[in-house]
Amino acid sequence: MKTLPENLLEPHVVHDPYSYYDKLRKDEPVYWNSQWDGWILTSYEDVRSAFQDLRLSAERVRPSKGMDTKKQNEMTSVYEILSNWMVFNDPPKHTRLRMLMNKAFTPKAVKKLVPQIEDTTDFLLKDMRKHYTCNVLRDFASILPIIVISELLGVPKEDRDKIKKWSDDLMLLVFGAVEVKERHAVAKQSLFEMVDYLKDIVEKRRQDPKDDLITALVQASEDGNKLSDEEVISTCTLLVFGGHETTTNLIANGLLALYNHPDELEALKEKPELITTAVDEILRYDGPSKAMVRVAKEDLLLRDKEIKAGHKILLVQAAANRDPDVFDEPHRLKIDRTPNLHLGFGRGIHYCLGAPLALQEGRIAISKFIESFPNYSIDLSELQWQPTIINRGLKELNITL
Repeated sequence: MKTLPENLLEPHVVHDPYSYYDKLRKDEPVYWNSQWDGWILTSYEDVRSAFQDLRLSAERVRPSKGMDTKKQNEMTSVYEILSNWMVFNDPPKHTRLRMLMNKAFTPKAVKKLVPQIEDTTDFLLKDMRKHYTCNVLRDFASILPIIVISELLGVPKEDRDKIKKWSDDLMLLVFGAVEVKERHAVAKQSLFEMVDYLKDIVEKRRQDPKDDLITALVQASEDGNKLSDEEVISTCTLLVFGGHETTTNLIANGLLALYNHPDELEALKEKPELITTAVDEILRYDGPSKAMVRVAKEDLLLRDKEIKAGHKILLVQAAANRDPDVFDEPHRLKIDRTPNLHLGFGRGIHYCLGAPLALQEGRIAISKFIESFPNYSIDLSELQWQPTIINRGLKELNITL
């Protein structure tokens, strides 16, 4: 184990986390990482169980290790907003927030968006046909999700660029980009700008309801229980962030994975109906969520390791999804893999609420891209991955069309 770096953001670990986590899973599946200051779980069974273990808390919004008192005080208001995110709460608050969000974020609402997802995808691809090369992240994968989530929320078209910038800046904090200087200040500034912007829209929807998700959140109630304005605004910031960053990386990672497996790409061209299982396999093979953090609420034993109350635990989905005890040929993309019990969207009460929307966007975007540009190519020597602990995303993806 001493041959493995403690820094989870070492360049070679960021580029290829799977080799790193393979070694951990084989030698020490429950591992204390002194630099990250917490435990790392890498086996499928351990990660799956941890997602559903009530002894582990999702309430993990707190200052990072080494943050001085002054910066902690400066970030208090940021943590207050993030603490209202459903993903950072345990029952009973989580139960209440999710119940009310379910009333607004319905399958009917997602299904209603499908024609718009298709039309937007067609429009973006038509524009890309004018060029020989493109940066898929910039020109396609990041634009589609922000248009869709903005439409769902009811954000005006002219404000989408601002929404995207705010989301990108917030990513530096939420996904643990610890090597980016001034990430706290940048994230704080953008989060406050987003909150001020959403406050105005929420107030307008109270006075003049529309057929959009913000109105639905404002009006959602259960036995007289409603979301406060602060909870509505925090929930909207979560939906903007989650609905943009994750889907962007799903699309880009998927196109890269298919290119790296030409036989599978050809199979998908021949049988486009395989796109449903293909997107699930992309989520398993190289999904946008690399890991999730939990905090032990009490002393407990995992395998032979004594975990103390308050210890952080990193549930590494990327490692679990390539566990050879569960998945045959785990390091190979197999677009017809069934069953595929990947952990890309988590498990248990925190299973991703936006999964149905992300799946729809991923299926439509990837299938239409391949149909439009069946012979696309990628210069693999240029690939650079975002140096974050939590998500798996490229800095850019230049494709010859």
